[in-house]
Amino acid sequence: MRESEAGPHVHSSQTPAARAGELRDESCHIPVHTGDPMSGPFAALRPRGLSGGLISLAAAIALLHYGQLFLVTVCTAVIINFILEPFVGLLTRVRVPRALASFIVCSFAVCAVYFAGLGVYRQGARLVEDVPKYAERIGDLWDGVLTKLENMEQASHAMVAPRRLGQPSHTAPAKRRSTSEPVMPVAAAPGVQEVRIQPERPPLVEFIHSHLASLYETLLMASFVPFLVYFMLSWRDHIQPAFLHLFEGPDRIAAATSLEGIASILRAFVVGNFLLGVLLAATSAVFFWAFGLPYPMLIGPLSGFLSLVPSVGVPLALAPPLLAALTVYGTPTPYLIIVGVVALIHLLTMNLLYPKIVGQRVHLNPLVVAVALMFWSVLWGAAGLILAIPLTAGVKAVCDHVKSLERYGRLLGD
Repeated sequence: MRESEAGPHVHSSQTPAARAGELRDESCHIPVHTGDPMSGPFAALRPRGLSGGLISLAAAIALLHYGQLFLVTVCTAVIINFILEPFVGLLTRVRVPRALASFIVCSFAVCAVYFAGLGVYRQGARLVEDVPKYAERIGDLWDGVLTKLENMEQASHAMVAPRRLGQPSHTAPAKRRSTSEPVMPVAAAPGVQEVRIQPERPPLVEFIHSHLASLYETLLMASFVPFLVYFMLSWRDHIQPAFLHLFEGPDRIAAATSLEGIASILRAFVVGNFLLGVLLAATSAVFFWAFGLPYPMLIGPLSGFLSLVPSVGVPLALAPPLLAALTVYGTPTPYLIIVGVVALIHLLTMNLLYPKIVGQRVHLNPLVVAVALMFWSVLWGAAGLILAIPLTAGVKAVCDHVKSLERYGRLLGD
């Protein structure tokens, strides 16, 4: 057959066997495979039976567990990169070089974190001065609770224990010995042993000393986050095309759409949670200030942002205002008012604003959210609890854009 009758153009640099299942799309210049779409890098996701799937799952869980510090650092940097990318793109549109634009955006982000930490430090320094008052108040409350528990125990024992009728309850006093036992002389020691008394370490110092190695590793990995974010932003024009060239045909299209879906979901989740946290922090700070609680500018943001933690947001949000109220109120009525108002603010925000700002982009059903929180918190602790929903939403975005994994995306979705 002549070349003009051969149909679609075939790459001449490949062997006939390699060209047999590949066509070329002239509109987008991407090789399109007519065979299995999972034959590229996504081939690792193809099910290989029950035993192979269990082995792969166990290997993935072991990798996630033992690579916790590294993976948490990389995932945090990737999430921050997706958040800051629109600001870098905005600067590049006005002819600012990408490296300089990335440096400016990263500098502003670091300054924002620094000033936020500085404000928390100043409020915390003032709070440290009142720690003895809080300790004394907590000690008094604890003594009162113990006294009530002892009274309840004695009352229940008097009601349940049988009374002995007709028997005196007194006991005969022990007789004193008329003669005292001779005191044996203590032999003098040949040498006086020196005893040195060391002062007990404070609890904070003891905690830091016992966790010094893990704390050093955490701080070391955290120091890499700004540099990783900067290089991801400045080298995006090189890294993203190079990453997409690892795929071929429809796999490349699926990878590109998956990246866009992950970026949009992460931005919607993080930015939406941040805006809700700011709203909750401002509302809580105004209420605490009007209610007369100390340090409203510290406990307000703490309560507001802790309220966003999934599943345990309300108890965590209640802890700062209740602790601050210990030195102010001695009756239970103000504590009940604080609990009611904080819970009402949390419920209104999570049921009215959260679905409109965040829920429309994430689309994870509640059961998957609960299982993801347990899974990632077991693997990565507190970091896993924070990253659980973004990571699960990213996995769902990949499943939604890969045809053979769409059923898993529907399983995770709402």
